[in-house]
Amino acid sequence: MKEKLYLGVAETVITPKIGCHLYGYAPDVISNAVHDDLTATAFYFKQGDKAAMIISTTVCSIRTDVCDELRGLIAENCGISADFIQLHCTHTHSGPALSSGAGWGDMDREYYSEIFEPRVIAVCKEAMTSPIPVKMGVAEGESYIGVNRREADYNNKVWLGQNPWGPFDPRMVVISFEDYDGTTVANIVHYGMHGTCAGRNLEISRDWAGVMTDVMKKETGAMTAFLNGPEGDVGPRLTNGKTTGICDITYAERHGALAAADAMRVYRSIREYYVPDMELLCTEVKIPLEKRISFEEAREGFAQYEGNTFNILAGKAAYYKRQIELYEQGYEEAEARVLPQTVMRLGGVAFVSSQFELFSEIGLRISKYSPVPYTLMTVNTNGQEKYFVTQGEIGRGGYEVEMFKTGYTQPYADDSDWHYIKQTVENLKSMNYGREE
Repeated sequence: MKEKLYLGVAETVITPKIGCHLYGYAPDVISNAVHDDLTATAFYFKQGDKAAMIISTTVCSIRTDVCDELRGLIAENCGISADFIQLHCTHTHSGPALSSGAGWGDMDREYYSEIFEPRVIAVCKEAMTSPIPVKMGVAEGESYIGVNRREADYNNKVWLGQNPWGPFDPRMVVISFEDYDGTTVANIVHYGMHGTCAGRNLEISRDWAGVMTDVMKKETGAMTAFLNGPEGDVGPRLTNGKTTGICDITYAERHGALAAADAMRVYRSIREYYVPDMELLCTEVKIPLEKRISFEEAREGFAQYEGNTFNILAGKAAYYKRQIELYEQGYEEAEARVLPQTVMRLGGVAFVSSQFELFSEIGLRISKYSPVPYTLMTVNTNGQEKYFVTQGEIGRGGYEVEMFKTGYTQPYADDSDWHYIKQTVENLKSMNYGREE
């Protein structure tokens, strides 16, 4: 007989002060109002001597070193190994800056220290206070609120629009937990799509996902959180023909309503609740690297982009400047970069952390070869490492590819997606699913 699975869940408000920098577009996007409160939702899972935590925070992303620090503090306060804490960001572009980078602005340290860190720790502690035995149900459906956003124009230049022919994963998965009396106590929705409906709107907001989770919370009577899946090349399929709203929060409201209808349809299709076995894994993925650019390429690149202050152009200037500095300081090249990967499996559902904004095809391929029926890659989790693209898209170039190639000291190899997929699937195969179920 399986041991009971216990779940504790809690939610808190993490809304920043008006006047904060809204992260994700440029350094000059400053909030002037609150449309809807930002939240952090903590799910504490315990089965026997195993314990884990998933925290969904409605911010864009968290710098990797800061995320590691916070996970360590949660571990100290909650008595859970930091290895089994998944700290997730839903990737709204209408929230505060917890990442930093040339062209995007600095991290809001005041917000982090005064609001984000203490409230996230507190909500994790609250979730642990009264866990109850639960059963889990899961269902999957299709939602076409998203679309591949790498549109190629007439001159074959890739920009952020709508590309209906590009890879896109329409699967929406709802995981629901109920007590032994059949009352729903918590829900998780997984789907892959950018939180850019509102565009450079100046109101603080959870964007479309906030509308969706609010509706589900009201309809089911249970706390509901969103986990974003591979969304690196996926944006909202907006009525303006783009994947970014035109400074208008109503795009988020309308799109969120569509998402809510789809999520409730999937939720109502759940037919069975059962007690899953819980398995935890802390492992790694090794990403191959190419040799860094030459000193002359670095000098030429810096000369081309020096003086830019916004978005990718400023990012390139900083990249080339850093390359010059490393040549002057000395740098030993590596063959690969190793990043941690955390997996929590609940029966036939696996939550797999990724620090990257994965392209949708990567998630689709992992799901195809994974032994676990519902393999849910959660991006912007346990850090922020920018875009991770597919080999097939590198030749087309564009915003995400440029960030992929300049996001680390040595460029990632063109076939890094295959290595990432293979190692992730091997990690999942090392688990007990199918042997103990």
